[in-house]
Amino acid sequence: MKTVIGIDLGGTNVRVAKVSLEGKILQEFKSPCYAQEGPEKVTSNIIELLGKIDDIKSCSGIGIGVAGPVDTVTKQLKMSTNLPGLAFYPICEKIEKAFGLPTYMDNDANVAGLAEALLGAGRGHKVVYFIIHGTGVGGALVVNGQVVSGKNGYAGEIGNIIVTREGEKVNHLNIGAVENLASGAALIKIAQKRINPNINTAYEIFKLAKAGDITALDIVDKMAFDFASACSAIGHVVDPSIFVVGGGVVQSHELYFPLVKKYYDQMVHEGMRGVQFIPAELDEPGILGAAMLPISQGN
Repeated sequence: MKTVIGIDLGGTNVRVAKVSLEGKILQEFKSPCYAQEGPEKVTSNIIELLGKIDDIKSCSGIGIGVAGPVDTVTKQLKMSTNLPGLAFYPICEKIEKAFGLPTYMDNDANVAGLAEALLGAGRGHKVVYFIIHGTGVGGALVVNGQVVSGKNGYAGEIGNIIVTREGEKVNHLNIGAVENLASGAALIKIAQKRINPNINTAYEIFKLAKAGDITALDIVDKMAFDFASACSAIGHVVDPSIFVVGGGVVQSHELYFPLVKKYYDQMVHEGMRGVQFIPAELDEPGILGAAMLPISQGN
């Protein structure tokens, strides 16, 4: 049976797993990632965990999912906020030398999108656009089973797409960026101003909307319009076969997906209408997607 290795490298913990081509986790090990101790410690810890995998050298390859933009040619993280010193550090090269296996790395949203395209809700579709709709807004484009990362590793970073000229400047994002208007964090901020300053979750807003609260319904409607606006921009560039949407906000998808579909169809060319928006399926897209990186590269 052909197997691959996935590594889910976060700022607090790291997980490594041996995975079948069907997406079954066969072995898994987890530990703190020791981010504050530097890249050498992070790497040596991962190598130690990988050494626990049974018959690892029979695996086809190793994939790493990590937060931040990745240069998929040099296989290096270009910027790191939660893993100090790991930017431009040759972690893939060191793992390849340790085990003699081809090793790849990509952004965590990209590997989650790859997992959904190959194993989850997007399987069987040629062009899958995966969107994370949670605290923030992110995404990944997967074409013919391969992630399109772009020249600088930023392809799919859709949170900065401008959907209005109005709004406020938040962090590094544009004024009117979709993440500032349609993310879970944005919904909460808007609801705190318009409904109740004690609202702390997007779920509370959707619960009020479901109960018929006029203001909550308006907030959800405006969010769906802005979200659809960003999707229409994506659609006009890549014309996806399907949109797969994951993240915490999607738990209430039945209350806003119909609105998103309606607005999207109003915004795109007639021949583009009818594309599906469906919730992500996988419970472990990060580590499964990392494991699929070698497969996507033909290993």
